[in-house]
Amino acid sequence: MPRRRFPLSSSAAAAALGLLLAAAPIDAAATRSPGAATLAATLAREVGAASQAAREVGVHVVDLAGGVEVYGHQADRPRILASNAKLLTTAAVLAELGPEFRFETKLLARGEVVDGALRGDVAVVGSGDPNLSGRFHDGDSFAPFRPWARELAARGVRRVEGELVLVNGLFAEPRVHPDWPRDQLTAWYEAPIDALSFNDNCVLVRVRPGAEPGSPAHAETVPRMDYFRFRNTARTADGRSGRLVVTRDATSDTLVVSGWIGESTGQVDVWVAVHEPPAYFAAALRAAFAEEGVELPARFRYEHAPLAGAWEVVAVHASDLAATLAVTNKRSQNLYAESLAKLLGFRRHGTGSWETASRAISSFVAELGVPAAEVAVADGSGLSRANQASPRALTQVLAKMYFHPYGREFLQSLPYSGESELVSWRRRLATPPYRGNVFAKTGTLRGVSTLSGYAKARSGRVYAFSILLNRLRGSSAHQAQDRIVRALVDQG
Repeated sequence: MPRRRFPLSSSAAAAALGLLLAAAPIDAAATRSPGAATLAATLAREVGAASQAAREVGVHVVDLAGGVEVYGHQADRPRILASNAKLLTTAAVLAELGPEFRFETKLLARGEVVDGALRGDVAVVGSGDPNLSGRFHDGDSFAPFRPWARELAARGVRRVEGELVLVNGLFAEPRVHPDWPRDQLTAWYEAPIDALSFNDNCVLVRVRPGAEPGSPAHAETVPRMDYFRFRNTARTADGRSGRLVVTRDATSDTLVVSGWIGESTGQVDVWVAVHEPPAYFAAALRAAFAEEGVELPARFRYEHAPLAGAWEVVAVHASDLAATLAVTNKRSQNLYAESLAKLLGFRRHGTGSWETASRAISSFVAELGVPAAEVAVADGSGLSRANQASPRALTQVLAKMYFHPYGREFLQSLPYSGESELVSWRRRLATPPYRGNVFAKTGTLRGVSTLSGYAKARSGRVYAFSILLNRLRGSSAHQAQDRIVRALVDQG
């Protein structure tokens, strides 16, 4: 699970984005380009070849200068989307909230301060913000909490004698979608969703070899906190050999480490999704405050309704929507997508559930004129295989968002070809004339590979495209998709 800070818009990305946005004027005539027949024939040939990579192939391409279809293959048949579902989620959220929206997670307090002790309680009110982590703070996971502790300390508080109250009722349970694979619940990409999330609701487990072969391996969490328990039976092996397994109990936050780690391996880092996000949040908060010299109570409780009584706002952590959208689409971070989806459900329907999220996203897509029969939304990330849409539905959404008042912000959230900060895109379509001229979202599930977005051709025309491959035959899906996109850039 990546933790490096990354720029939201490098100079190269900004230049590419500007060219892409300028390439297709809204009032362009709705006519086919002179090479439309050649383009359609070339795309047909590449789509035919793609049938060697997948048993089910759906493709649709639209020239954004007038919205003219230039190619379609089974374009009206819904396919499993995988992470292409994030295009629908982020478009709906951006249209609803606007680019100026900010998450605000609040630290509250009540009581009086006597001799360094707060004779009262503190509370944290969750906003659904997925950014409370070290992602934008050079890996310091406690960074969002440090200003809170310092603000309490500035008010003379060194110890809180009452309760820690966690207000996380913005999102409804369950925290794990019923469609998600039950054998992958400890994987980072299947972390549970809560209105109070810390470190993507994952913990970094670091394992080091012991002093000699046969000795116990050492395991710890980063950052360290007293919340987790270990069941560690891992041993040290000769050289670099060994097979290490790091997971957790199915129904608790006991971390399980087993197998062997080579004595020359160095450290092994594994991200593990936690079981109980609010308890993890509370433990992280206590540990962060302790480092700043403020002691929080060990006891805490949840509140699902707004707090009553006289509470004072001590500090606020704010996160902007642009950064959140970029992590969602560029990093394909499921927790971010689901947090946005549930927030959208809350904003539109008063409850932050997957049912309301699905209704909200589906309503947004319908408002764009997409037939209801061509879209099915189950979650916000695409991890559920019930998320399906036709290629034509996706290009309709992409075309509408291209000309939307927030179109620039939407495009800016997408990965682009040759983007150096993203391993999956660093070398993909990274040579001229493709580098920087494709802004698109990938999607991967077992047997599924999808790619949808925008491509700027050599001619300067801009196209929206969707390539949905289901029932894969092997590992050549990316190559087949890239050949289709190259043909679009070369001949479009």
